[in-house]
Amino acid sequence: MTSPLKLAVVGHTNVGKTSLLRTLTRDGEFGEVSPRASTTRHVEGARLSVDGESLLELYDTPGLEDAIALLEHLERLDRPGERLDGPARLGRFLDGGEARLRFEQEAKVLRQLLASDAGLYVIDAREPVLAKYRDELAVLSMSGRPLLPVLNFVAGGQHREDDWNAALARLGLHARVAFDSVAPPLDSERRLYQSLALLLDKARGPLQRLIDDHEAQRHSRRQAGARLIAELLLDCAACRQSVEAAAAPEQQALQQLRTLIRQREQRCVEALLRLHAFAPGDADAGDLPLLDGRWGDDLFNPETLRQLGIKVGGGMAAGAATGAGIDLLVGGITLGAAALLGALAGGGLQTARNYGGRLLGKLRGGHELTVDDAVLRLLALRQGQLLEALAARGHAATATLRLAPPDAAQWRDAPLPEPLRKARAHPEWSRLAPGGFRDGAERQDALAQLAAQLLARPEPPQGRPR
Repeated sequence: MTSPLKLAVVGHTNVGKTSLLRTLTRDGEFGEVSPRASTTRHVEGARLSVDGESLLELYDTPGLEDAIALLEHLERLDRPGERLDGPARLGRFLDGGEARLRFEQEAKVLRQLLASDAGLYVIDAREPVLAKYRDELAVLSMSGRPLLPVLNFVAGGQHREDDWNAALARLGLHARVAFDSVAPPLDSERRLYQSLALLLDKARGPLQRLIDDHEAQRHSRRQAGARLIAELLLDCAACRQSVEAAAAPEQQALQQLRTLIRQREQRCVEALLRLHAFAPGDADAGDLPLLDGRWGDDLFNPETLRQLGIKVGGGMAAGAATGAGIDLLVGGITLGAAALLGALAGGGLQTARNYGGRLLGKLRGGHELTVDDAVLRLLALRQGQLLEALAARGHAATATLRLAPPDAAQWRDAPLPEPLRKARAHPEWSRLAPGGFRDGAERQDALAQLAAQLLARPEPPQGRPR
């Protein structure tokens, strides 16, 4: 096992060094992020591992505060006729008293850089190219370690990326990478590690392993996220509640269903947040609009009819039950009580147990309340939006993620997937149903089909949006 690659993350104060590390490590609690200057006062480290092997050590360092004065101090230390190289010049400075006094923070940065294989020089690309930054690079380059400039905060429109690219090229730093620790492009880590591999040929293998592992984890999170959303949709599509056909009970049951669906969606939101290593308060599902009752028609769902035909068996071919079966298969809207009861009688005891209560409840004026198709479409779109937004969110982000309402035509007109139509006839597939939950092979097949359909949507394009 080779020793891990060591990277020092360096740069001016408040350029997003700790934010970058939070995003690279997917740890929103790493270090302290604050608008105050010099928040990081000590070197902090983190490791990235693959299959239990540590491949990369990242070290967060204090911000450089006065590189102009430090460069002048280093020049004063030079003696006439000396020809010390950069690391020797820095070594003499670090052995002196000023490294423990006036330039204590800068000394911590330089010690860590000298102990590392390379440095990531983080730049706030929204800032103008000033002399202090050029002096920082002049001092850091004395370490003899490869430096990779990382242009941070490039997702917004206020950056000066072109100015920085030109300035870095004049300093001989042609390998650089654009990044954004709050909203990183999907391929940003791959590009960062590939750029490092150009500077450190010996680290090419471990860095490629990190790239491959990162891609595998991203696809795994997407698949797991689609399955979480599919579980939500099946639970909601299969859920049904019997209610007395009177105004007050109907309104009470409708409100209970609304609450139930909102709570179930929020649990899905929290599970997606955990999957992406975000905190529970990082996203808000908000109120679910357009939630309304869906009355009794699901009793004659094609899947219900298929089940009824199978359950009735021989009874479907006997007497009045045959007529009932035909009527049911063409819609069942005009069936009378005698025909329905005849179908139940012809079907036998098992059919009566499975469907008798629901059919008789309908005859007596009762209703079954279920979730409307439009709401299921809306749930799928909202959670799909959230899954994509979390994949593009950096762990340095602090604002609560709020989703825009989906396009009305999109969620109103999209066809309901077959697994959800099938779930209408299986109330036992819902964890929300009062009658008990059963998770059999048929439900698992429907879940797998639905998750695959959710994954069939095109992924967001990689790269930084312009």
